[in-house]
Amino acid sequence: MTNHEYYMNLALKNAQAMKGQTDPNPLVGSVIVTDNRIVGVGAHLKAGEPHAEIHAIRMAGDNSQGATIYVTLEPCSHHGRTGPCALAIVEAGIKKVVIGTLDPNPIVSGRGVKILEKAGIEVIVGVLEEASRRMNEVFNKFIVEKKPFVTLKAGITLDGKIATKSSDSKWITSEEARRDVHQLRNEHMAILVGVNTVIADDPELTTRIPNGRNPIRIILDSTLKIPLDRKVIKDKLADTWIFTSENFDIEKKSLLESMGIAVFPTTGSKHVNPTEVVRILGEKGVSSLLIEGGGTVNAAFLENKLIDKVIIYIAPKLIGGQQASTFLEGSGIDKMRDAVDLHETDIIKIGKDFKFIGYPRYKN
Repeated sequence: MTNHEYYMNLALKNAQAMKGQTDPNPLVGSVIVTDNRIVGVGAHLKAGEPHAEIHAIRMAGDNSQGATIYVTLEPCSHHGRTGPCALAIVEAGIKKVVIGTLDPNPIVSGRGVKILEKAGIEVIVGVLEEASRRMNEVFNKFIVEKKPFVTLKAGITLDGKIATKSSDSKWITSEEARRDVHQLRNEHMAILVGVNTVIADDPELTTRIPNGRNPIRIILDSTLKIPLDRKVIKDKLADTWIFTSENFDIEKKSLLESMGIAVFPTTGSKHVNPTEVVRILGEKGVSSLLIEGGGTVNAAFLENKLIDKVIIYIAPKLIGGQQASTFLEGSGIDKMRDAVDLHETDIIKIGKDFKFIGYPRYKN
């Protein structure tokens, strides 16, 4: 590992510690070094607050003069709720800037670098670039497409089941894996399930970790059959949004809205249109969506090529049975050549279980 990689790795760790706090802004970390001494560190903590570079410059003080700053994402060049970080770096007297990756927004990408270079600052781009890019996979999609980054999560047995033939599903995975799921919820702005899950399990869909944030609860309900005594309706622990089809109950919609529940009709004639769900969520500023649905809901999003990432917790258990639910149902495919390939895969052991991560690559 080179010196540049060492300090950039520290900046990445600073940024990653803030995961789940900065939406819809990116995760950014920064380290300032002079004479092989770290004199300033920073991370972006929350949207609207100072960026990572500003925190690091404030900590470094006069030691910023002639120093090198490492930053995981290209310093911003525009005036938003905070001033341009590129100008702050110039004013601090920093002489070298090492950047993980350029801003993914094509409208502004490279502008921060130009400001720095115009001021006579040496700029190096692309140190631990892949790690920097992957860390901000949510922001990278949202800033360009204005749609949420969608992650499909499921807990399954080794034979792909999410419940027994009697619909018993507690618990397939270990306590350690379930804790990891709550961390996932904390990192996402919204969580989605189908109404049948709400009826059968009455889940809270909240984050059960200290100081965690509860995501917006998204329910797919094509006719608005959701019972009014469900926790997601009554507990007020988080916002609940219901997406329905053209075939919704008008009186039930008014009643739900009077209870503080947002209801969004889509153009699906019998079922909720998942493409419109993703579009509307993007318009509402939701940058990340975690799907914890059953096989039908999961398949609807996959078949419409809306899943960006798959996280499967696999328990070393076997259930069997044709009537036991699987995590992917729907119409399925006819030919193996049409199967959705998963790339950039990884497997992590958690407790007794295995956490599989992959990214779908869809065929045209």
